[in-house]
Amino acid sequence: MTARGATATVPSGNDRGDPGIPGTRFRRMYAILFVCTGNICRSPTAEGIARAMLARRGLDGAVEVDSAGLYDGHVGEAPDVRARAVASGHGYDLSGLRARAFENEDFDRFDLILGMDRGHVHDLKIRAGRAHRDRVRLFLDYTADMKGLPVPDPYGRDAEEYRRAFELIEAGCSGLVEGLVAAKLAG
Repeated sequence: MTARGATATVPSGNDRGDPGIPGTRFRRMYAILFVCTGNICRSPTAEGIARAMLARRGLDGAVEVDSAGLYDGHVGEAPDVRARAVASGHGYDLSGLRARAFENEDFDRFDLILGMDRGHVHDLKIRAGRAHRDRVRLFLDYTADMKGLPVPDPYGRDAEEYRRAFELIEAGCSGLVEGLVAAKLAG
């Protein structure tokens, strides 16, 4: 986890930043959490890709990213070997990541919480209550052409399903990072 403290211009709405992205300033580092079921396939892949893309765009000091799972059965484990292999084949290193369980305190720590499928979003919104419900979004809603779609869970499936999940996650991260870059430039 990266330490907070940087000042950034990014998303919109208030001084914490509205998770909608398009144009606001925040007074501290903006924080994004990717959430899937066990935090060993989809969400750590998104974390690793987002970290790399943010670093390439000069936002690694302005945006913090992390990932978690709604299920705590994989806590402390590295991402699935197939997720690591596909990511590595595309130049992303997930080897240093370890699974953790989502905690209710994450609603206070993160400005934007992205579920990989509608089930995750539903469960997170129930846990969030009214106070933090607006921070929870569906991950692929940050793409131009896949809004409303889930990233299917490749866990226990063949390598082709991991490749397909990777492609969707890379597209989602690209859309998210481009939105953050545009907001920073507009700010």
